[in-house]
Amino acid sequence: MSMARPASSPESARLPPTLAANPVLAAWLDFGEPGVVTIFSGKVEYGQGVWTALAQVAAEELDVSLGRIRVAPVSTATSPDEGTTSGSRSIEESGASLRQACAQARYVFLSTAAGRLGVDASALGVTDGEITTDAGGTGLTYWSLAGGPGSGGLLDRQAAEPRPAKAPARWSVAGRSAARLDIPDKVTGRPRFLHDLVQPGMLYGRVIRPPGPAAALAGLGDPRLPDDVVIVRDGSFLGVVAPADRAAVASARAVAGAARWDVPPSLPDERDLKGFLLSAPAQAVTVDEHHDEAAAASVTRAVEAEFTRPFLAHASMAPSCAIARWDGTQVTVWSHSQGVFALRGAIAAGLGLGKDQVTVHHAEGAGAYGHNGADDVALDAVLLARAVAGRPVRVLWSREDEMGWAPLGSAMLARLSAGLDTAGRIVTWRQDVWSNGFIGRPGSGGEPRLLALAHLAGGRPMSPAPDGPPTGAMGSTRNAVPGYEIPDRVIVRHRLLSMPVRTSSLRSLGAFLNVFAIESFMDELAAAAGADPVEFRLAHLTDPRARRVIERAAQMSGWSGRAGLRDGAGLGIGYARYKGSAGYCAAVARVEADTDVRVPDVWVAVDVGRVINPDGVVNQVEGGAVQSASWTLRERVSFDRTRVTSVNWDTYPILRFTEVPQVQVAIVAAPDQRESGAGEVAQGPVAAAIGNAVADAVGVRVRDLPLTREQVARAIGES
Repeated sequence: MSMARPASSPESARLPPTLAANPVLAAWLDFGEPGVVTIFSGKVEYGQGVWTALAQVAAEELDVSLGRIRVAPVSTATSPDEGTTSGSRSIEESGASLRQACAQARYVFLSTAAGRLGVDASALGVTDGEITTDAGGTGLTYWSLAGGPGSGGLLDRQAAEPRPAKAPARWSVAGRSAARLDIPDKVTGRPRFLHDLVQPGMLYGRVIRPPGPAAALAGLGDPRLPDDVVIVRDGSFLGVVAPADRAAVASARAVAGAARWDVPPSLPDERDLKGFLLSAPAQAVTVDEHHDEAAAASVTRAVEAEFTRPFLAHASMAPSCAIARWDGTQVTVWSHSQGVFALRGAIAAGLGLGKDQVTVHHAEGAGAYGHNGADDVALDAVLLARAVAGRPVRVLWSREDEMGWAPLGSAMLARLSAGLDTAGRIVTWRQDVWSNGFIGRPGSGGEPRLLALAHLAGGRPMSPAPDGPPTGAMGSTRNAVPGYEIPDRVIVRHRLLSMPVRTSSLRSLGAFLNVFAIESFMDELAAAAGADPVEFRLAHLTDPRARRVIERAAQMSGWSGRAGLRDGAGLGIGYARYKGSAGYCAAVARVEADTDVRVPDVWVAVDVGRVINPDGVVNQVEGGAVQSASWTLRERVSFDRTRVTSVNWDTYPILRFTEVPQVQVAIVAAPDQRESGAGEVAQGPVAAAIGNAVADAVGVRVRDLPLTREQVARAIGES
């Protein structure tokens, strides 16, 4: 039995932001089904296990069993607006709001029960949803109180002043590993994904994309199509609607064969990305600037280097999909977008509708790692549904659509220089970052930013993606400010003002290249100072949480014995605090480099504050480490002067199952610190660890990603 908590100071003097923005308690919780607690969140589930953790938060704070919790699908019609599910912020944002909503709901229920029983609320507790006293049950439950006579909608009230939440030391559901709520359906093959959804009377659509981003439709012949197939043409937007998907695919192929396009060259030289990044018009903004004349005067040795990464694709296992129905003045969309509210606004703005005319329901799709094609295919479905009013239309992108037209993670270049003093300490640091923007989701910069809008008659090319405030936590500058104690430093962002290749959010945004560059450079500076890489980092850190993850990763990997590695093998370390304000992560990689570069082992230590579901944290860090290894060793978008050419698994290289490293994850406990996400903390540190391990193994440094056999051989030849 859990008794009522005594009044005490809440964790915060104000409500969590997303609860303050959606303050009605009934928007977060529903007790209408006896014995069941339905929770509402604006954060979607797309394989990261967030709904399981949110269910644990609610079960803990309400004192009910986890089995009673149900998570309602996210919808613009029924869910609190919590923005996008991105930036590893779901537990930090939705978890905090849901915890406080539950704490307040619990208080309301106990106060109501106390009034009915004629006792003080402090004498009451809750056991699995039943109101109790020291003497036992009272016959009252959350469900009887919520729906009882005169309740008047007990939770139909604004959130009040914050209530004290349960201390982690008293947790019995949260803080422990729990089985994922979404896994049973996926393992057993039960329909769960948007791709499985069949609406009554549903038709099937396909879109015929131009042969390149600058191409325009010059003419359309007379393709021979069945009578029940509808062609939709608007400017350079082409699509078909058919009774079955197979017929839609065949008809789309016939229409594509009858189309004539003007295809001007518009893309840069993929073989000279560095030249493109440095020559394109750009806006320079200072991100961080601290000057120390004494420190600058103490420099006795200067080191400089450049690091690059290519454009990267989301490369989801399944292509994007959506269903839409246009009924008179109302549009309904089923989408696996990470931001259904932003998508609703973008569709409405792009088509001249009111937001109240568009409803977007979320359904799970393939794993997403930022802004992929989910939002764009949703507009495709709406445009095709408009041509067959009253009938739902399902649109599935092809693999070529997905790889060729979904937004990409921008190519980047980081130029670094640093000065060491006589003691081998870093006293000056300069970093410049060149990149397209990463904030290209629907609605960013005041534009709908949906692909098909540029192809419609009268449509305009999408403007270059914004990059967010230059804070070191957003866009291309995420983690561009080193987390070390350096007295004299300047960090500058150069945002490209042209966008020949469409870019937007991809997992960890600029942190992947920035951390790779900073941590690779730290090894170079350690070598210049004649210091061990681990000890060199620790010498520039006083944050105990940072020191703990580095020491733990080194201990896990047997760092102290690395001198005994065989020839052609190496160990490397990488560290970062994600965004400079979220989770801490240190990684050590073991590399074998002879005829190829292989990464057999990666050890990762993370501190993400209070942990709701330890197994979920490990899952997320493992997945991030594997994806980072793939980016670091293999992945690169290819294109010619007119179009993206890496449009399938034969032309876009990814890590194979046989190449996946063994990843060991240690959670460094910090129960007194607020939660922070785990999904993106490993991207940069793992890349840096691999890069540093390659340098340790072969004796030369490769600064341009990916670290392929050819890149390593070239670096050896140039050394």
